[in-house]
Amino acid sequence: MSDEELRYYKGKHKVKILTRSRGNWIVEALEPFEDKVYGKKVKVKRGERRIIAPNLLFKRQGLPPMVKEHVYELKMEKKLKRLIEQKEAKT
Repeated sequence: MSDEELRYYKGKHKVKILTRSRGNWIVEALEPFEDKVYGKKVKVKRGERRIIAPNLLFKRQGLPPMVKEHVYELKMEKKLKRLIEQKEAKT
């Protein structure tokens, strides 16, 4: 299998390109994963074929999104830094 046939669906799931057309491509899942279709969760099995828009297929696997800290913790950290700076400025 060449690199040209291998893509990552939504940057996460490995798929193989079977056919290409103007609007959509037909791909085969190389690993099981869970997808959302019209707001419903769908389990995709290994070897299952799907019709997918080419803009959802990437050549490289994407990194997972950064984990955001809790908003309250961030606010308190900023407040603490500001208080320390004010106290140091007074002395």
